[in-house]
Amino acid sequence: WRRNTMDAAIAGPGLVAANAGNDAAGIATYASAGSQFTYGTLFFMVLVTIALVMVQEMAVRLGAHTGKGLGALIREQFSLRLTGLAVFCLLLANTGLVVSEFAGIGAAFELLGVPKWAVIPPAAILLWSLVLFGSYRWAERIFLIMSLAFFAYPIAMILGHPDWADVGKHLVVPHIEPSKDFILLAVALIGTTVSPYMQFYAAAGVVDRGARPEDYRLIKLDAMLGAVFACVISLTIIVATAAAIGGTGPLNSAAQAAEALKPVAGQNAELLFALGLIGASALAGAVVPLSASYAIGEAAGVERSVSRSFRDAPLFLGLFTAQIVLGATVAMTPVDVIQLLIGTQVLQGLISPIVLVYLLVLTNRRSVLGPAVNSPRYRVAATAVVVGVASMSTILLVQTVLGWFGLA
Repeated sequence: WRRNTMDAAIAGPGLVAANAGNDAAGIATYASAGSQFTYGTLFFMVLVTIALVMVQEMAVRLGAHTGKGLGALIREQFSLRLTGLAVFCLLLANTGLVVSEFAGIGAAFELLGVPKWAVIPPAAILLWSLVLFGSYRWAERIFLIMSLAFFAYPIAMILGHPDWADVGKHLVVPHIEPSKDFILLAVALIGTTVSPYMQFYAAAGVVDRGARPEDYRLIKLDAMLGAVFACVISLTIIVATAAAIGGTGPLNSAAQAAEALKPVAGQNAELLFALGLIGASALAGAVVPLSASYAIGEAAGVERSVSRSFRDAPLFLGLFTAQIVLGATVAMTPVDVIQLLIGTQVLQGLISPIVLVYLLVLTNRRSVLGPAVNSPRYRVAATAVVVGVASMSTILLVQTVLGWFGLA
Protein backbone atom coordinates (compact mmCIF):
# COMPACT_ATOMS: atom_id res chain seq x y z
CA TRP A 1 0.00 0.00 0.00
CA ARG A 2 2.84 2.38 0.78
CA ARG A 3 4.43 1.76 -2.61
CA ASN A 4 1.09 2.11 -4.44
CA THR A 5 0.38 5.36 -2.61
CA MET A 6 3.80 6.74 -3.56
CA ASP A 7 3.32 5.63 -7.18
CA ALA A 8 -0.13 7.23 -7.35
CA ALA A 9 1.38 10.54 -6.26
CA ILE A 10 3.27 10.63 -9.56
CA ALA A 11 0.05 10.70 -11.57
CA GLY A 12 -1.26 14.05 -12.68
CA PRO A 13 0.32 15.82 -15.72
CA GLY A 14 -1.26 13.50 -18.28
CA LEU A 15 -4.71 13.78 -16.70
CA VAL A 16 -4.45 17.55 -16.33
CA ALA A 17 -3.22 18.02 -19.92
CA ALA A 18 -5.98 15.84 -21.40
CA ASN A 19 -8.75 17.36 -19.29
CA ALA A 20 -7.60 20.86 -20.16
CA GLY A 21 -8.70 20.01 -23.71
CA ASN A 22 -12.29 19.93 -22.41
CA ASP A 23 -12.13 23.66 -21.86
CA ALA A 24 -14.65 26.35 -22.80
CA ALA A 25 -13.72 26.06 -26.47
CA GLY A 26 -13.84 22.27 -26.28
CA ILE A 27 -17.29 22.23 -24.70
CA ALA A 28 -18.58 24.66 -27.34
CA THR A 29 -17.12 22.52 -30.14
CA TYR A 30 -18.46 19.21 -28.83
CA ALA A 31 -21.87 20.73 -28.09
CA SER A 32 -21.98 22.23 -31.58
CA ALA A 33 -21.17 18.81 -33.04
CA GLY A 34 -24.17 17.35 -31.23
CA SER A 35 -26.56 20.18 -32.12
CA GLN A 36 -25.45 20.34 -35.76
CA PHE A 37 -24.83 16.70 -36.73
CA THR A 38 -26.48 14.80 -33.81
CA TYR A 39 -24.50 11.53 -33.52
CA GLY A 40 -22.70 11.87 -36.87
CA THR A 41 -19.29 12.70 -35.39
CA LEU A 42 -19.13 9.87 -32.83
CA PHE A 43 -17.05 7.42 -34.92
CA PHE A 44 -14.70 10.25 -35.83
CA MET A 45 -14.27 10.99 -32.11
CA VAL A 46 -13.37 7.34 -31.47
CA LEU A 47 -10.51 7.71 -33.96
CA VAL A 48 -9.49 11.01 -32.35
CA THR A 49 -9.46 9.28 -28.94
CA ILE A 50 -6.99 6.67 -30.21
CA ALA A 51 -4.85 9.46 -31.62
CA LEU A 52 -4.86 11.37 -28.32
CA VAL A 53 -3.86 8.29 -26.32
CA MET A 54 -0.85 7.71 -28.58
CA VAL A 55 0.19 11.35 -28.72
CA GLN A 56 -0.01 11.88 -24.94
CA GLU A 57 1.93 8.66 -24.32
CA MET A 58 4.73 9.80 -26.62
CA ALA A 59 4.88 13.21 -24.94
CA VAL A 60 5.19 11.87 -21.39
CA ARG A 61 7.63 9.17 -22.52
CA LEU A 62 9.94 11.89 -23.81
CA GLY A 63 9.69 13.78 -20.52
CA ALA A 64 10.23 10.71 -18.32
CA HIS A 65 13.16 9.19 -20.22
CA THR A 66 15.05 12.37 -21.16
CA GLY A 67 14.26 14.63 -18.20
CA LYS A 68 13.57 17.40 -20.73
CA GLY A 69 10.45 19.06 -22.07
CA LEU A 70 9.39 19.08 -25.68
CA GLY A 71 10.65 22.63 -26.23
CA ALA A 72 14.16 21.78 -24.97
CA LEU A 73 14.34 18.65 -27.12
CA ILE A 74 13.25 20.56 -30.23
CA ARG A 75 15.95 23.16 -29.54
CA GLU A 76 18.61 20.44 -29.20
CA GLN A 77 17.54 18.24 -32.11
CA PHE A 78 16.45 20.76 -34.74
CA SER A 79 17.81 23.91 -36.34
CA LEU A 80 17.14 27.38 -34.96
CA ARG A 81 14.60 28.08 -37.73
CA LEU A 82 12.66 24.89 -37.06
CA THR A 83 12.73 25.62 -33.33
CA GLY A 84 11.38 29.10 -34.05
CA LEU A 85 8.63 27.59 -36.22
CA ALA A 86 7.52 25.27 -33.40
CA VAL A 87 7.44 28.09 -30.84
CA PHE A 88 5.64 30.42 -33.26
CA CYS A 89 2.94 27.84 -34.00
CA LEU A 90 2.39 27.23 -30.30
CA LEU A 91 2.18 30.93 -29.48
CA LEU A 92 -0.19 31.57 -32.39
CA ALA A 93 -2.53 28.80 -31.30
CA ASN A 94 -2.30 29.60 -27.59
CA THR A 95 -2.99 33.32 -27.92
CA GLY A 96 -6.50 32.69 -29.21
CA LEU A 97 -7.00 29.93 -26.64
CA VAL A 98 -6.12 32.09 -23.65
CA VAL A 99 -8.59 34.71 -24.86
CA SER A 100 -11.24 32.02 -25.31
CA GLU A 101 -10.76 30.69 -21.75
CA PHE A 102 -11.43 34.10 -20.22
CA ALA A 103 -14.28 34.64 -22.68
CA GLY A 104 -15.70 31.34 -21.42
CA ILE A 105 -15.47 32.53 -17.80
CA GLY A 106 -17.20 35.77 -18.80
CA ALA A 107 -19.96 33.92 -20.69
CA ALA A 108 -20.54 31.60 -17.72
CA PHE A 109 -21.06 34.47 -15.30
CA GLU A 110 -23.26 36.33 -17.79
CA LEU A 111 -25.59 33.30 -17.64
CA LEU A 112 -25.79 34.01 -13.90
CA GLY A 113 -26.55 37.68 -14.51
CA VAL A 114 -23.08 38.99 -13.69
CA PRO A 115 -21.40 41.21 -16.34
CA LYS A 116 -18.11 39.88 -17.66
CA TRP A 117 -16.21 43.09 -16.90
CA ALA A 118 -16.86 42.49 -13.19
CA VAL A 119 -15.58 38.90 -13.29
CA ILE A 120 -12.77 38.51 -15.80
CA PRO A 121 -10.18 40.78 -14.05
CA PRO A 122 -10.59 39.05 -10.64
CA ALA A 123 -10.47 35.63 -12.35
CA ALA A 124 -7.25 36.60 -14.10
CA ILE A 125 -5.67 37.74 -10.83
CA LEU A 126 -6.77 34.56 -9.08
CA LEU A 127 -5.30 32.24 -11.73
CA TRP A 128 -2.10 34.28 -11.89
CA SER A 129 -1.71 34.14 -8.10
CA LEU A 130 -2.43 30.42 -8.00
CA VAL A 131 0.48 29.66 -10.31
CA LEU A 132 2.85 32.39 -9.18
CA PHE A 133 2.62 31.87 -5.42
CA GLY A 134 1.84 28.15 -5.22
CA SER A 135 3.98 25.06 -5.73
CA TYR A 136 3.48 22.83 -8.77
CA ARG A 137 1.94 20.00 -6.76
CA TRP A 138 -0.46 22.34 -4.98
CA ALA A 139 -1.56 24.00 -8.22
CA GLU A 140 -1.97 20.64 -9.94
CA ARG A 141 -4.28 19.36 -7.19
CA ILE A 142 -6.46 22.42 -7.65
CA PHE A 143 -6.58 21.75 -11.41
CA LEU A 144 -7.62 18.14 -10.82
CA ILE A 145 -10.40 19.20 -8.44
CA MET A 146 -11.68 21.56 -11.10
CA SER A 147 -11.97 18.58 -13.45
CA LEU A 148 -14.80 17.16 -11.31
CA ALA A 149 -17.19 19.59 -13.00
CA PHE A 150 -17.05 17.39 -16.11
CA PHE A 151 -19.08 14.64 -14.42
CA ALA A 152 -22.31 16.58 -15.06
CA TYR A 153 -22.26 15.60 -18.74
CA PRO A 154 -22.42 11.79 -18.42
CA ILE A 155 -25.40 12.21 -16.08
CA ALA A 156 -27.09 14.55 -18.57
CA MET A 157 -26.48 12.04 -21.34
CA ILE A 158 -28.16 9.20 -19.43
CA LEU A 159 -31.10 11.29 -18.22
CA GLY A 160 -31.57 12.72 -21.72
CA HIS A 161 -32.64 9.25 -22.98
CA PRO A 162 -30.81 9.31 -26.33
CA ASP A 163 -31.48 6.69 -29.00
CA TRP A 164 -28.91 4.19 -27.72
CA ALA A 165 -29.14 2.00 -30.85
CA ASP A 166 -28.37 5.05 -33.00
CA VAL A 167 -25.53 6.04 -30.66
CA GLY A 168 -24.02 2.54 -30.84
CA LYS A 169 -24.27 2.47 -34.63
CA HIS A 170 -22.52 5.81 -35.05
CA LEU A 171 -19.76 4.75 -32.65
CA VAL A 172 -18.73 1.84 -34.90
CA VAL A 173 -19.91 2.86 -38.39
CA PRO A 174 -17.92 5.61 -40.16
CA HIS A 175 -19.92 8.68 -41.10
CA ILE A 176 -18.36 11.38 -43.25
CA GLU A 177 -20.14 14.26 -44.96
CA PRO A 178 -18.37 16.08 -47.82
CA SER A 179 -19.76 19.46 -46.74
CA LYS A 180 -17.44 22.24 -45.65
CA ASP A 181 -19.32 22.57 -42.36
CA PHE A 182 -18.63 18.95 -41.46
CA ILE A 183 -14.94 19.19 -42.40
CA LEU A 184 -14.63 22.46 -40.47
CA LEU A 185 -16.13 20.90 -37.36
CA ALA A 186 -14.02 17.74 -37.77
CA VAL A 187 -10.83 19.83 -37.81
CA ALA A 188 -12.12 21.75 -34.77
CA LEU A 189 -12.69 18.41 -32.98
CA ILE A 190 -9.09 17.42 -33.75
CA GLY A 191 -7.85 20.79 -32.57
CA THR A 192 -9.70 20.73 -29.27
CA THR A 193 -8.86 17.08 -28.53
CA VAL A 194 -5.25 16.81 -29.78
CA SER A 195 -4.21 20.38 -29.01
CA PRO A 196 -0.52 21.29 -29.48
CA TYR A 197 -0.24 22.86 -26.03
CA MET A 198 -1.27 19.58 -24.39
CA GLN A 199 1.87 17.80 -25.60
CA PHE A 200 4.16 20.61 -24.40
CA TYR A 201 2.40 20.73 -21.03
CA ALA A 202 2.35 16.94 -20.52
CA ALA A 203 6.09 16.53 -21.17
CA ALA A 204 7.04 19.63 -19.16
CA GLY A 205 4.74 18.65 -16.29
CA VAL A 206 6.45 15.26 -16.00
CA VAL A 207 9.86 16.97 -15.89
CA ASP A 208 8.70 19.64 -13.44
CA ARG A 209 7.57 16.93 -11.03
CA GLY A 210 11.02 15.36 -11.09
CA ALA A 211 9.84 12.04 -12.58
CA ARG A 212 12.47 9.44 -13.56
CA PRO A 213 12.55 6.63 -16.15
CA GLU A 214 11.59 4.10 -13.48
CA ASP A 215 8.42 6.12 -12.88
CA TYR A 216 7.36 5.73 -16.51
CA ARG A 217 4.90 2.87 -15.85
CA LEU A 218 2.68 5.09 -13.71
CA ILE A 219 3.27 8.13 -15.89
CA LYS A 220 2.14 6.17 -18.95
CA LEU A 221 -0.94 4.93 -17.12
CA ASP A 222 -1.78 8.48 -16.04
CA ALA A 223 -1.43 9.80 -19.60
CA MET A 224 -3.48 7.05 -21.23
CA LEU A 225 -6.27 6.99 -18.64
CA GLY A 226 -6.38 10.78 -18.66
CA ALA A 227 -6.76 10.82 -22.45
CA VAL A 228 -9.50 8.16 -22.41
CA PHE A 229 -11.35 9.90 -19.55
CA ALA A 230 -11.25 13.27 -21.32
CA CYS A 231 -12.52 11.77 -24.57
CA VAL A 232 -15.31 9.84 -22.85
CA ILE A 233 -16.46 13.14 -21.37
CA SER A 234 -16.26 14.67 -24.86
CA LEU A 235 -18.43 11.90 -26.27
CA THR A 236 -21.01 12.39 -23.52
CA ILE A 237 -21.17 16.12 -24.30
CA ILE A 238 -21.91 15.32 -27.95
CA VAL A 239 -24.55 12.70 -27.10
CA ALA A 240 -26.21 14.82 -24.39
CA THR A 241 -26.44 17.82 -26.73
CA ALA A 242 -27.65 15.66 -29.62
CA ALA A 243 -30.41 14.19 -27.44
CA ALA A 244 -31.51 17.64 -26.26
CA ILE A 245 -31.19 19.91 -29.31
CA GLY A 246 -29.74 17.68 -32.06
CA GLY A 247 -30.51 18.80 -35.61
CA THR A 248 -31.14 22.43 -34.73
CA GLY A 249 -27.95 23.63 -36.40
CA PRO A 250 -24.86 25.39 -35.03
CA LEU A 251 -24.90 26.86 -31.54
CA ASN A 252 -25.48 30.59 -31.22
CA SER A 253 -25.02 31.14 -27.49
CA ALA A 254 -23.86 29.62 -24.22
CA ALA A 255 -27.48 29.53 -23.06
CA GLN A 256 -28.35 27.30 -26.01
CA ALA A 257 -25.49 24.94 -25.13
CA ALA A 258 -26.87 24.70 -21.59
CA GLU A 259 -30.01 23.03 -22.97
CA ALA A 260 -28.14 19.69 -22.89
CA LEU A 261 -28.07 19.79 -19.09
CA LYS A 262 -31.82 20.24 -18.60
CA PRO A 263 -32.35 16.51 -17.87
CA VAL A 264 -30.02 16.96 -14.88
CA ALA A 265 -30.95 20.39 -13.57
CA GLY A 266 -34.24 21.36 -15.22
CA GLN A 267 -34.67 25.11 -14.95
CA ASN A 268 -31.26 25.26 -13.29
CA ALA A 269 -29.54 23.97 -16.43
CA GLU A 270 -27.92 27.33 -17.10
CA LEU A 271 -26.57 27.41 -13.54
CA LEU A 272 -25.06 23.93 -13.82
CA PHE A 273 -23.64 24.70 -17.26
CA ALA A 274 -22.17 27.94 -15.92
CA LEU A 275 -20.46 26.14 -13.04
CA GLY A 276 -18.99 23.53 -15.39
CA LEU A 277 -17.87 26.21 -17.81
CA ILE A 278 -16.16 28.15 -15.02
CA GLY A 279 -14.26 25.06 -13.85
CA ALA A 280 -13.27 24.04 -17.39
CA SER A 281 -12.17 27.54 -18.35
CA ALA A 282 -10.21 28.07 -15.13
CA LEU A 283 -8.37 24.77 -15.59
CA ALA A 284 -7.32 25.57 -19.15
CA GLY A 285 -6.86 29.25 -18.32
CA ALA A 286 -3.81 28.25 -16.28
CA VAL A 287 -2.61 25.24 -18.31
CA VAL A 288 -2.64 26.91 -21.75
CA PRO A 289 -0.37 29.88 -20.91
CA LEU A 290 1.83 27.59 -18.80
CA SER A 291 2.42 25.34 -21.81
CA ALA A 292 3.65 28.27 -23.91
CA SER A 293 5.85 29.51 -21.06
CA TYR A 294 7.34 26.03 -20.66
CA ALA A 295 8.01 25.74 -24.39
CA ILE A 296 9.68 29.14 -24.76
CA GLY A 297 11.63 28.72 -21.52
CA GLU A 298 12.89 25.33 -22.71
CA ALA A 299 13.74 26.66 -26.18
CA ALA A 300 15.67 29.55 -24.59
CA GLY A 301 17.38 27.26 -22.08
CA VAL A 302 16.34 29.28 -19.02
CA GLU A 303 14.79 28.36 -15.66
CA ARG A 304 11.15 27.30 -15.97
CA SER A 305 9.05 25.98 -13.11
CA VAL A 306 5.97 27.10 -11.22
CA SER A 307 7.87 26.19 -8.08
CA ARG A 308 10.34 29.03 -8.72
CA SER A 309 10.03 32.70 -7.81
CA PHE A 310 9.80 35.55 -10.28
CA ARG A 311 13.45 36.37 -9.54
CA ASP A 312 14.57 32.83 -10.36
CA ALA A 313 12.45 32.39 -13.51
CA PRO A 314 11.67 35.88 -14.88
CA LEU A 315 11.15 34.84 -18.52
CA PHE A 316 8.95 31.86 -17.67
CA LEU A 317 6.71 33.67 -15.20
CA GLY A 318 6.85 36.92 -17.19
CA LEU A 319 5.47 35.16 -20.28
CA PHE A 320 2.78 33.53 -18.19
CA THR A 321 1.81 36.93 -16.76
CA ALA A 322 1.75 38.57 -20.21
CA GLN A 323 -0.54 35.87 -21.63
CA ILE A 324 -2.95 36.20 -18.70
CA VAL A 325 -3.11 39.99 -19.09
CA LEU A 326 -3.56 39.80 -22.88
CA GLY A 327 -6.21 37.07 -22.70
CA ALA A 328 -8.25 38.83 -20.03
CA THR A 329 -8.03 42.20 -21.80
CA VAL A 330 -9.18 40.93 -25.21
CA ALA A 331 -11.92 38.77 -23.65
CA MET A 332 -13.57 41.89 -22.23
CA THR A 333 -14.09 43.34 -25.72
CA PRO A 334 -17.36 42.63 -27.59
CA VAL A 335 -16.84 39.24 -29.25
CA ASP A 336 -19.07 36.44 -30.53
CA VAL A 337 -18.12 33.94 -27.84
CA ILE A 338 -19.30 30.76 -29.59
CA GLN A 339 -17.61 31.65 -32.88
CA LEU A 340 -14.43 32.63 -31.02
CA LEU A 341 -14.38 29.34 -29.12
CA ILE A 342 -14.90 27.14 -32.18
CA GLY A 343 -12.60 29.29 -34.33
CA THR A 344 -9.69 28.83 -31.92
CA GLN A 345 -10.12 25.06 -32.15
CA VAL A 346 -10.03 25.18 -35.95
CA LEU A 347 -6.72 27.07 -35.68
CA GLN A 348 -5.48 24.43 -33.24
CA GLY A 349 -6.45 21.73 -35.74
CA LEU A 350 -4.51 23.42 -38.52
CA ILE A 351 -1.38 23.74 -36.38
CA SER A 352 -1.56 20.31 -34.72
CA PRO A 353 0.08 18.40 -37.63
CA ILE A 354 3.18 20.60 -37.42
CA VAL A 355 3.70 19.95 -33.70
CA LEU A 356 2.90 16.24 -34.11
CA VAL A 357 5.66 15.90 -36.72
CA TYR A 358 8.21 17.18 -34.18
CA LEU A 359 6.86 14.75 -31.58
CA LEU A 360 6.97 11.81 -33.99
CA VAL A 361 10.51 12.54 -35.17
CA LEU A 362 11.80 12.87 -31.60
CA THR A 363 10.23 9.61 -30.40
CA ASN A 364 11.59 7.82 -33.49
CA ARG A 365 15.19 8.85 -32.72
CA ARG A 366 17.18 6.27 -30.78
CA SER A 367 19.74 8.98 -29.99
CA VAL A 368 17.02 10.73 -27.95
CA LEU A 369 15.16 7.86 -26.27
CA GLY A 370 17.56 4.93 -26.53
CA PRO A 371 15.70 1.65 -25.88
CA ALA A 372 12.46 3.58 -25.22
CA VAL A 373 12.28 4.65 -28.89
CA ASN A 374 9.11 3.90 -30.88
CA SER A 375 8.88 0.28 -31.96
CA PRO A 376 8.38 -0.40 -35.72
CA ARG A 377 4.65 -1.07 -35.27
CA TYR A 378 4.16 1.95 -33.03
CA ARG A 379 6.04 4.07 -35.55
CA VAL A 380 3.66 3.02 -38.33
CA ALA A 381 0.59 3.70 -36.17
CA ALA A 382 1.90 7.08 -35.01
CA THR A 383 2.75 8.06 -38.60
CA ALA A 384 -0.81 7.15 -39.63
CA VAL A 385 -2.15 9.43 -36.90
CA VAL A 386 -0.02 12.37 -38.07
CA VAL A 387 -0.92 11.79 -41.73
CA GLY A 388 -4.62 11.56 -40.85
CA VAL A 389 -4.61 14.80 -38.87
CA ALA A 390 -2.60 16.55 -41.59
CA SER A 391 -4.99 15.30 -44.29
CA MET A 392 -8.04 16.75 -42.52
CA SER A 393 -6.25 20.08 -42.07
CA THR A 394 -5.20 20.12 -45.72
CA ILE A 395 -8.74 19.39 -46.93
CA LEU A 396 -10.06 22.30 -44.86
CA LEU A 397 -7.37 24.64 -46.19
CA VAL A 398 -8.08 23.63 -49.80
CA GLN A 399 -11.83 24.09 -49.30
CA THR A 400 -11.25 27.50 -47.73
CA VAL A 401 -8.97 28.70 -50.52
CA LEU A 402 -11.36 27.41 -53.21
CA GLY A 403 -14.18 29.20 -51.38
CA TRP A 404 -12.33 32.48 -51.72
CA PHE A 405 -12.50 32.07 -55.51
CA GLY A 406 -16.08 30.84 -55.51
CA LEU A 407 -15.10 27.30 -56.43
CA ALA A 408 -16.34 25.54 -53.27
